Amino acid sequence: MNGSRNFGVYETNSGRQVAYARVVTDGVTFAWLCDVFVAPEVRGQGIGVALLEGVIEVFEPLNLKRMLLSTGDAHGLYSKFGFEPLDIPSKWMQRLAEQVAR
Repeated sequence: MNGSRNFGVYETNSGRQVAYARVVTDGVTFAWLCDVFVAPEVRGQGIGVALLEGVIEVFEPLNLKRMLLSTGDAHGLYSKFGFEPLDIPSKWMQRLAEQVAR
């Protein structure tokens, strides 16, 4: 969490955290939205939308060249905020920890 911008949604009455997201960024050209979680018992109540609205509100004024994320199941949610599949996925590469483990 250190080195990231962290976002949370909390219940009004109890103060219990029900959602979290973090963004790794240089604050100038690039951001990676990651570790987005919404507690299962509050899903479908607009919590994820509210969380992303807050994230976008913070980063929109920075005019970053690119904000990326990876999702297995929330494509519909992220598309509401302008996220789209990569234009040229063949340009992107990854380095996985297990590939370089010694």
